[in-house]
Amino acid sequence: MHALWCQAWLMRILVVDDDPTVAGVVADYLRIAGHTVDRAADGPTGLDLAIRGGPDLVVLDLMLPGLDGLEVCRRLRAVSAVPVIMLTARGEEDDRITGLERGADDYVTKPFSPRELVLRVESVLRRSRAASPGPPGPLRAAGLTVDPATHRAHKDGVELTLTLREFDLLAHFLAHPYRAHTRESLMREVWGWDFGDLSTVTVHVRRLRGKVEDDPARPRLIHTVWGVGYRFDPGEDE
Repeated sequence: MHALWCQAWLMRILVVDDDPTVAGVVADYLRIAGHTVDRAADGPTGLDLAIRGGPDLVVLDLMLPGLDGLEVCRRLRAVSAVPVIMLTARGEEDDRITGLERGADDYVTKPFSPRELVLRVESVLRRSRAASPGPPGPLRAAGLTVDPATHRAHKDGVELTLTLREFDLLAHFLAHPYRAHTRESLMREVWGWDFGDLSTVTVHVRRLRGKVEDDPARPRLIHTVWGVGYRFDPGEDE
């Protein structure tokens, strides 16, 4: 039974880091967890492997020769929704937020525990393979359609390019309209995290607004509830 479970969850992970010690430790822990690991030591090679190699997830260092991690993530997001976990230096909050804005799904700060990174990787992989929260079947509201079965979303018939985090967030909003969600509850209910930086939620909401709102500066669908969090109002105009 255990062998069958491991085989079912065997994923290919690309580790892009120019520090051979860090990359080696990360790769070893991921292999112990049952995953196949590819490695790249610079930005251009990492981007090429991420696009052509078809990994299930990318672990991407921020500081890379050739192209930095932010630029790799930006270019990758133009052609792929593969989950990305970014490695950043501790305390560099602006870089972490910029990474999320460029499309990273999560980040881990250095120095980090390899076990923590593996847990983050497996959490993201579970979300990428699981149905989104809410009732089965397509969810529809305000010209938006989200289909968890096919993992596709549309606005007024035009397909949206969403990251894993953005897709899950939109599905959760459509499944629970008119409810005020705290950032803590979104982190817990949408992504299954009991801890983390709440700015992660803020950034993903901002990115999602940029894709579903006609005017992101004056949102009509995803409202900020001051002192609480956010509310999805499919039938309300402002």
